[in-house]
Amino acid sequence: MTDQTREELFDVLRELWQEMPDYRFGQMIVNLSYAAREPSNAAPWDVEDDELLAAARRQLASRKQSAATH
Repeated sequence: MTDQTREELFDVLRELWQEMPDYRFGQMIVNLSYAAREPSNAAPWDVEDDELLAAARRQLASRKQSAATH
């Protein structure tokens, strides 16, 4: 992991939180870890920052696309 990746992850998490303000932070991280890897008890522990970043970007893009079509 790099500091740049982690900074980008925090930026995308902030955007995602603004799109879904009712999500609890832990809930968001676990859901993203499941999206990045297969849903398992190990996913939140094993997921790498770059995998979380990619999953968060996909989730954010999906939310924005969904909002644009409604």
